[in-house]
Amino acid sequence: MGTERVSDHKVVGIAFVLRDDDGEAIDGCDADDPLYYLHGAGNVVAGLEQALEGCSEGDAITAVIPPEQGYGPRQGPGPQPLPRDAFPPEIELELGLPFDVEDEDGEEMELFVVGIEEETVYVDVNHPLAGMTLHFEVEVLSIRDATEDEREHGHPHHVDPAELN
Repeated sequence: MGTERVSDHKVVGIAFVLRDDDGEAIDGCDADDPLYYLHGAGNVVAGLEQALEGCSEGDAITAVIPPEQGYGPRQGPGPQPLPRDAFPPEIELELGLPFDVEDEDGEEMELFVVGIEEETVYVDVNHPLAGMTLHFEVEVLSIRDATEDEREHGHPHHVDPAELN
């Protein structure tokens, strides 16, 4: 185990399980295919980033993240229907798919696919996990200094699997 601690400008590799209030696993990854993120760059929800601050390699934590520190409270009018042909035919639509659109004022906003029917796609301004309390079980697998490029770009680049050994 190293003496590095999770802090800003560190690339952190984690294995995690994300559960809902009922204990149902809704996302995750294991040590064979970890999630790497740049700490302090907003690559993971704020509450998880705060919970991991100061952890060392090998630490295992649980964190209960309220919506305000996760994907936010639900807002807006709810799911809205769009015709399937409003999307380019080469795009493979799937639930949770994010995409950017411009509103009437030319402002970009992110929408998420929340329903797919033969002729209609339902989109929402809310992330699929908005309004949910997030229950994380996390193990810190690796920590290293971010490169200058990674700090500039705000995310990790190539991660060498040998880091986990």
